[in-house]
Amino acid sequence: MEVITTTGLTAASALLGVEVVERKGAGHPDTLADGVAEAISRAYSRYCLDEFGAILHHNTDKTSLLGGAADVSFGHGELTAPVQVLVNGRITAALGDHAIPVADIVTTAARDYLASALPLLDVERWMEVRPRLTQASSPGAVTGPDAAEREASRQRWFSPRTLDDLAERHRMFSNDSSAGVAYWPLGIAEQLALGIEGHLTSEAFRAEHPYYGTDIKLMVVRHGPRVQLTACVPQIARETPDLDTYVARRTQARDLITELASRIAPEHHVTVWLNTRDNDSRPELYLTATGSSIESGDEGVVGRGNRANGLISMLRPWSAEGVSGKNPVYHVGKLYNLAAAEAARRLHEETGLDCAVVLVSQSGRDLTDPWQAIVQASGANAIGAARVRRMVADVMDDLGTLREQLLDGKLATA
Repeated sequence: MEVITTTGLTAASALLGVEVVERKGAGHPDTLADGVAEAISRAYSRYCLDEFGAILHHNTDKTSLLGGAADVSFGHGELTAPVQVLVNGRITAALGDHAIPVADIVTTAARDYLASALPLLDVERWMEVRPRLTQASSPGAVTGPDAAEREASRQRWFSPRTLDDLAERHRMFSNDSSAGVAYWPLGIAEQLALGIEGHLTSEAFRAEHPYYGTDIKLMVVRHGPRVQLTACVPQIARETPDLDTYVARRTQARDLITELASRIAPEHHVTVWLNTRDNDSRPELYLTATGSSIESGDEGVVGRGNRANGLISMLRPWSAEGVSGKNPVYHVGKLYNLAAAEAARRLHEETGLDCAVVLVSQSGRDLTDPWQAIVQASGANAIGAARVRRMVADVMDDLGTLREQLLDGKLATA
C-alpha cells in the first residue's frame, strides 16, 4: 500500500466557506431504488449463509424503479398503474445441484422493503417485480480443453459446483480497480440536511403527522453564517381535505424545519423555502397518494442519489460508485467507500483534524491491502504516513464487522 498525505485542501475541512448539499429523503425514488437493491443483496446473502455457510456471487446494484400512475384529489388518492421494480444484475442460481429460489428471494425482499418504506403503497396490487438476472461471468473466462477442471476460475463465477469454486475462499482479492472516498466531520449544511430529513421521515414524526409523505428533498446552501434551505415536502391526499388545509400544513412544515434548523445550527441564520413549485391558483401541489413521486411516473436508479454517507455534497470529494446492492464480500465499490468513512472518522478522533480519505483498489490485489491510500487533512502539517498506514490496516482488518453491520441492516449505504 502506497500512502500519500497532504494538507491544506479546503475540501477536507468542515469549515468550508461555502457548502452546497442535497439530501434525497427516505421516500425519494432514487433512495427507494438503493434500498430495494440493498435489501435484495441482504436477503440473498442471508439465504446463502444459512444454507451454505458462505455468500455466493451476486450484484443487484443496477436495480431501477419505474413509476406508476396515480389519481389524486383533496381527500382522495389511489394508484391507477403499478410501480415496476426492475432488478437488473447477476445472481448465482445454484450451488451444485442445490437450486436457489432466486425469484422468490428477490420478489419478497423488494415487496417487504417497499411495504415498509411506503406503508400506503399496496405492494400486492400496485407493484410488479421484474427480475432481469443473468449468470454470465465478467471478462476473463477463457475456454480451453482443461477449463472444466479448473478450480475457482471465471468459468465457475456464477455456476459453482462446490464452495471451493469461490475464488475468494482461496484468496480474498479486489474485484475491480476503483476508489472509495469519505471525509469527517460533517459541515453545518450537511448536518442540517441529514438532521432535518431524518426527523421528518422518522416513525415518531410520521405517527404524529400522518399527512406528510417521505419523498422529501432538501437543498442547502451555506455561505458563512448564512444558510438558505429549499425543501420539498409531500402531503398525503386522503389526509388533506381541501386547499386551505394543504396551505396551512405547508406553512406548518416550513415552521417545523425552521425550528429544527435553529436547534441544529443555532449560530447560523437559516432561511427556509418550501414546495416552491406549488401553484395554489391552478392548483398544482405536491399532493400524493403514497407520499412518494414513484407513484406517478418518476423513476429511481441505484447510485443516482445520495452517496454512502446519505448526502450529495457538491464541493466535497466523493465517489460516483453505486454502493447499494453490491456483494458485501469483496466488491470494493461498496467496501472501500464504507472503509474510507471509518478511517476518516478514526483519524479525526485521533488527531482532531478534518480528514478526507481515498482508498484506491487495484483489480486482483489483496482486498485488505489497498493499492493507494490518500489522506488530506486540514492542519498545518500532514498526518504521518505511518499513522495512516496503521489506521487503514486496522480498518481493513475489521472488514468482517463492517459486513455484519451490512447484513444486519445497521449500516446505511445511501
